[in-house]
Amino acid sequence: MLRTICFRHILAAGCVLAFSGAAARAVNRPCAGDCDGHGEVTIAELMTGVDLAVGSGGADSCRAVDVDGNGAVVVYELLRAVRYALDGCPPPAYPRDDELRLNQIQVLGTHNSYHIRADQQILDAIAALSRPIEETLEYDHPPLLEQFDHQGIRQIELDVWADPDGGLFASPAGLQLITGDPNIRIPELEAPGFKVLHVQDIDFQTVCQTFVECLQQVKAWSDAHPAHVPIMIEVEAKDDRLPDIPPYHFVTPIPIGTAELDGIDAEIRSVLPPEKLITPDDVRGTHATLAEAVATDGWPTLGASRGRLIFCLDNEGKRQAYLNGHPSLQGRVMFTPAPANAPDSAFRKLNDPVGDFAAIQAAVAAGQVVRTRADADTHEARENNTVPRDMALASGAQWVSTDYPVPDPDFGTDYKVEIPNGTPARCNPLSAPAECTSLDIENPAFLIDP
Repeated sequence: MLRTICFRHILAAGCVLAFSGAAARAVNRPCAGDCDGHGEVTIAELMTGVDLAVGSGGADSCRAVDVDGNGAVVVYELLRAVRYALDGCPPPAYPRDDELRLNQIQVLGTHNSYHIRADQQILDAIAALSRPIEETLEYDHPPLLEQFDHQGIRQIELDVWADPDGGLFASPAGLQLITGDPNIRIPELEAPGFKVLHVQDIDFQTVCQTFVECLQQVKAWSDAHPAHVPIMIEVEAKDDRLPDIPPYHFVTPIPIGTAELDGIDAEIRSVLPPEKLITPDDVRGTHATLAEAVATDGWPTLGASRGRLIFCLDNEGKRQAYLNGHPSLQGRVMFTPAPANAPDSAFRKLNDPVGDFAAIQAAVAAGQVVRTRADADTHEARENNTVPRDMALASGAQWVSTDYPVPDPDFGTDYKVEIPNGTPARCNPLSAPAECTSLDIENPAFLIDP
């Protein structure tokens, strides 16, 4: 009977493939075609999938058959449902996903993850004014996808600048300097929208030039690796001015207030659908405040968090503007760097793992999530100073940020930061249960669906 249904309704060739018995790599995602979530795929559920494929069923009748979540059911998704009907649904790859929570992990992040080291001519010009400032700019990162794939990065930082009319940052003074062309422009920066760069005019080279472009790259990787631990994206809203240095005139940035922060949320939502996001509303639930929710119900489970993104605002000085009209972050996308006793307190930015060590441990013990830094301004890498790195890892901060997931050969040291025994993540050294292992957090074998 099942083979007859396959032949008539799903495609004969597809049934041959489904009968091949190829082992499915198990990941903690709904069993394709298991519409009611009971752990098996029935003939009736296969027929529902076929109805969706030919357009005669409602999208809500069986979301489990739409494996990629794009709103359309196609042949490969039906084939997977057939396989699970014949062979049974795969066992979970992460048996602790329903007990481990988002705050019980520790992962590696990169600081200014978009940053490409400036041209040497620009660095030389900065060094002529201040060698210490120039030294802080001597770092760079590979493309975001390479960071995710080869460096195990699961937290990134993006600096965004408002540019509602477009073109504000399209002709940087540094580019004029190295090309000798006062009229040169970067076409990709002409369109309206938030731009991603470190310092206007002088430190502007990036692996993705617009906020939307960066988010699209992250989404593409996430969609292709649906079992990853949640990726945190820290957003720094920048509007710092630079004094002019004749003959160069530096761009005057647009001040970022509530309207611009609304724009950041809008750009995030323009790229990422709700099911890809972990928002303050998701965590708060029915509680009056985020702080209350985190202290009582806690964070979502890993099973509910895999393949999703969580956004955190970097700027303490922009927190109140972001809260305006959104008490306890109602309706907002990003979590804010709030004091421990504030209603919106769930995320803490404590960047000094030495001076903030006790505060980080207290925050983690209270159920909050913390970002700290293992190094800053290239100092630790130049001096091979591993004390901040080691304290950051020991602190229990969920996100440990660095500029050096790999050593910089120019410094002549072996300084780098990695998660001990991570795959690439590990169980949080403070908050995870003793039986937790790194493979419970993220197993490279299960990053990609079969």
